Amino acid sequence: MNDDVRNIAEVFGRVTEPWQPHRLVSVNDYDVKVVRIRGQFVWHTHPDTDELFLVRSGRLTIELRDRDVVLGPDDVFVVPAGVEHRPRAEEDVKALLFEPKGTINTGDAGGDLTSELREI
Repeated sequence: MNDDVRNIAEVFGRVTEPWQPHRLVSVNDYDVKVVRIRGQFVWHTHPDTDELFLVRSGRLTIELRDRDVVLGPDDVFVVPAGVEHRPRAEEDVKALLFEPKGTINTGDAGGDLTSELREI
């Protein structure tokens, strides 16, 4: 059992760059990640896992091939496994991501925005 208390607001104060996920905590085989989102990401899929987005602040659009999903503070959306998507935000968004350990942020797309999970 981990007795360390993590404060989400304090952690976001230390995460300054967009598209750089940081592990907040791990739960069983999942990582809870904090990430700032600004600008447009790449189209990608996670073939073997769902991806949960929980917006803490700002307005996030998750583009799907057939529609756009718009999330505001405290909204949650799950992108099902294998569904191509592209997050974007006009202004700074703070979000939590819930994904199995080892999930790569750019999924099957790779590229310049691929980032190793960072510890905070």
